[in-house]
Amino acid sequence: MKSSIRIVDVDRLETWSKYRAGLCDSCAANCCTMPLEVGLADLVRLGLVDAFEVDNVEPKLIAKRLLKLRLIDHYNPKHNLFTMARRASGDCHFLDVKTRRCTVYATRPETCRLHPGKGPRPGFCAYGQKGR
Repeated sequence: MKSSIRIVDVDRLETWSKYRAGLCDSCAANCCTMPLEVGLADLVRLGLVDAFEVDNVEPKLIAKRLLKLRLIDHYNPKHNLFTMARRASGDCHFLDVKTRRCTVYATRPETCRLHPGKGPRPGFCAYGQKGR
């Protein structure tokens, strides 16, 4: 009998599935293994940066602090975007290891809120069992 489990490689967009309602209910949170770029508003919403800091400190100094704390991996000054650090497994730090659900869903970054409508392949998502 052929398996109905779909294998996906998050780095190969052609393996992604067309998004449809309810798909997230049985998702393995593969999108939460991709690099996540966030802005200052996202960092404030997540509680990683204080609004006072945003108004009074240069973004590059905020980035330096967040890099030191290993909360981000990279800062892009041209676009004022921060790439969030991930666990050694590649998972987002906000992803619950056991349930594979977001632990900051109510305050999640804009990129996550807009997925799969916005991203590397709008209207598609990395749904399925992760390929080895």
